Amino acid sequence: MAEQEAEATFADIRGLFEVLPGGDDAARKKVAAREALLTKPAGALGKLESLTEWCAAWQGQYPPKIEHPRVAVFAANHGVAVHGVSTYPPSVTAQMVANFQSGGAAVNQLCLQQDADLRVYEMALEHPTRDFTSDAALSEEECARAMAYGMMAVEDQVDILCLGEMGIANTTSAAALCCGLFGGEATDWVGPGTGLNEAALQRKADVVARGIALHKDALHDPLEVLRRLGGHELAAIAGAILAARVGRIPVILDGFACTAAAAVLHAMNATALDHCIVGHFSAEPGHRHLLDKLGKDALLDLNMRLGEGTGSALALGLLRAAIGCHTGMATFEQAQIDGPA
Repeated sequence: MAEQEAEATFADIRGLFEVLPGGDDAARKKVAAREALLTKPAGALGKLESLTEWCAAWQGQYPPKIEHPRVAVFAANHGVAVHGVSTYPPSVTAQMVANFQSGGAAVNQLCLQQDADLRVYEMALEHPTRDFTSDAALSEEECARAMAYGMMAVEDQVDILCLGEMGIANTTSAAALCCGLFGGEATDWVGPGTGLNEAALQRKADVVARGIALHKDALHDPLEVLRRLGGHELAAIAGAILAARVGRIPVILDGFACTAAAAVLHAMNATALDHCIVGHFSAEPGHRHLLDKLGKDALLDLNMRLGEGTGSALALGLLRAAIGCHTGMATFEQAQIDGPA
């Protein structure tokens, strides 16, 4: 899908933070009340119970439902790839988009398993961002337009939004975002990505450090961090998350790059990601460090580092299981089983 005209400004984006809705406590309490009646010891389903509460609260309904889940994958290219920070060339981004569209990628198979609608948003692959070691990756207009484009993926019928990305060199951009937002050394945030050796990993850290040094005077503003060090697809993910919050749609985040995009919103408002859960711990070492900064855990730890929404699509299955247990189990009274004394 080609990028469409989507008009917005940073002022528009900032304005949305003034109207962020909260979760629905009444729906959350209805989940808790039924959980207490189900044929199991209190709390015996652990995180599955809290997942159901979370989903009901952010859908604003009881019972929560998953009828129209969407997996949205945003794809774009990065100018910083010229420094050899990936084992793959930028041409692979477009090739993988074609693979998604023909049904041949891992995320296609997971979406089939989860009966999820996969949408791939191809963002001007022939126009990569500028190299952030010598210039801002995006202009304000480009960044705001990409965020607005991401918002367009959040349609009314969607009841769960799973996010993912594709873009050669985007773990470099993600590491730079995290370093710009939370500080530390570049080496705290970079990882092997698509399989870098030690020499290439050091080169990647050097590239991130150079970008941070160039843009250091603007790092107090999260949106400036995003436009200077981010990418089209990362900005689109941030926009999609923000639109989902305004529309009260729960979000499942994928791995490191996806969570780095989300972190921009957290840096603007510490409650901005309350409607989000993280699907899995990426094998990228910076991801755990980032989740610590965000105060979030992840549902799965499978040593994955593929991206493309695979972790969020897998986690969708856990959320389905949680809601299925809650709505399908019998109560003690229905099953004629003696409850707790």
